[in-house]
Amino acid sequence: MNIISRISILLVTALLSAAALGGCKGKSEAPLFLESNRKGGEAEAPVKDVPTDILSTQKAFSNVSKKVTPSVVNISTVSRKKFVQPFFETNPLFEEFFGAPQTRRSKSLGSGFLISKDGYIVTNDHVVRDAESIQVKLSNDKIYDAKVVGGDQKTDIAVIKITASDLPTAVLGDSDKLEVGQWAIAIGNPFGLDRTMTVGVISATGRSNMGIETYENFIQTDASINPGNSGGPLLNVYGEVVGINTAIVAAGQGIGFAIPVNMAKPIFSQLIQKGSVSRGYMGVTIQPVTEELAQSFGLKQAKGALVNDIIKGGPADKAGIRQGDVITALNGNEVKDPSHLQRLVAEAGVGKTAKISIFRDGKALELSITLASADNAPKQRQREERGGQQGEGEADLLGLIVEKAEQGEGVTVVDAVRGGIAAESGIKRGDVIVSINRKKTSTPAEYARVIQQAGRGGHLTILVRRGDASIYFALRLK
Repeated sequence: MNIISRISILLVTALLSAAALGGCKGKSEAPLFLESNRKGGEAEAPVKDVPTDILSTQKAFSNVSKKVTPSVVNISTVSRKKFVQPFFETNPLFEEFFGAPQTRRSKSLGSGFLISKDGYIVTNDHVVRDAESIQVKLSNDKIYDAKVVGGDQKTDIAVIKITASDLPTAVLGDSDKLEVGQWAIAIGNPFGLDRTMTVGVISATGRSNMGIETYENFIQTDASINPGNSGGPLLNVYGEVVGINTAIVAAGQGIGFAIPVNMAKPIFSQLIQKGSVSRGYMGVTIQPVTEELAQSFGLKQAKGALVNDIIKGGPADKAGIRQGDVITALNGNEVKDPSHLQRLVAEAGVGKTAKISIFRDGKALELSITLASADNAPKQRQREERGGQQGEGEADLLGLIVEKAEQGEGVTVVDAVRGGIAAESGIKRGDVIVSINRKKTSTPAEYARVIQQAGRGGHLTILVRRGDASIYFALRLK
C-alpha cells in the first residue's frame, strides 16, 4: 500500500470518529449523582411531606445548640499522682534507699458552663479535684488558665474562675418542675470531642441511695453521657440548665445521672461567696422505716425517718424530739427516707428555724427546731461491735441468750442462734437490748417477761444499742 492510500484511510477514520463524537454531543450526559431541588438540583426529596411537629422539634434542638453552646466550656486538667510498685509501697526500706515515691502526671477532661460574664464556671468537683493546673477552652477556641474557687465533695460540685469579661452565660431553670418523659439535652466534651450534643428524655427524678455521693437527688436521663461530659449542663427545650451531668452506669446503656440545678444553686452560691459549704444539722441518728416497723409504730405507710438516737444538747434534743419518733416532714416537705431527710436538713440552712412533723405514740405532732452547723457537730466515735462470750442455757423464742449488761441499762445478747427470728432480723451477739415495745428492759427477768407476754404471733419493736449506734428492729414471734 502506497503512502497516498494510507493517508486516505487515516482521513476516512478521522471523519468517522468526528461524526461519532458529533452524534454523542447531541445526546444529554447522564449525571453522576442526584441533587435535591431544595439545593438547586433537579431531583425531588424522597419524603415530600414531613410532619410539622417533627420539623418544629428539629428546629428547637438546633436553636438550643446555637443559643447555649457558647456558654459551655471544655476543661482539661493536669495532676500529679504517686506511682509505686506494690512491693516497694509496703517495704519501709524503699524510701530510705531509693528516695520518695515517684509521681507521674495525669491528664483528664471534663466540661462546665459559665454562670457569670466575668468568668465563674460550674463543674463537677471530681473534674478539678487535686489538679495542678486547669485550662478552659471556650466555644471561640480561646484558652484560659483557671483557678479553683471552691469544691464540695459531698455533692460533687465545684466552681472555677477564669479572668475574662463579657462572656456568654447559661440560664438556670427550675429542676423541681421536671417530669418523666420531658426532653433532655446534654452538651459537653465526651472523649475530648468538643461541644457534643446528645438528646434523650428525663427517665426519672429523685434518684438516691446510689452510692455515688453523700447527698443524692439525681435526675436520670437516657441522653448519652460519656466520660468528659462530667460537669456539663443538662438542658430542657427552652435551653435552660436543669442539671449538671455527673455520672453514668458503666454496665448499662442510656443510664446517666445529673445533679438537679435547684440543689446545686445554694452550693455553688456558697462556694463563690466563701469558698466552702455550711449545712444544717439536727443532732440525731436515723434509720429507714420498714414495713414491719411501720406496722409496729402504727404508721399507715413505710415512709419517714425513725430516730434511733439523740445527741444530748443538740438541736433535736432542745426541740423535744425523742428516741422512737418518726420524722415525717420538714418545712412541709414530706420525708421519704433518711437520705431525703438528710438532704432537706442540709439545704434548710444554718441557724434557721424549721417546722418538723413527727409521729409519736400514734399521734402526729409538730415541733420547731433551730438547725445548727454540721461543722460544729461532735465527731462520732468509732463504732465497735461489743464482744461477748457464748453463754450456756437455752435460747428463747427469739433465738437469743441474754445476760445483764455490764454497763448501763439493758441486756446483752451473748448468743444469737443462726436461723432464729432475731438473727434473721439482724440482731447480733454483743448487741445490748435497751427496750422492747418502747418499755425498758433493765434485767434479763424484765426481758423474759415481755417476750412471754407477747406470745407466739406477737409483734415486737426492739431497740438495740450497738457500739455508739442505736437501731430499731421489728420482729414477729412465730
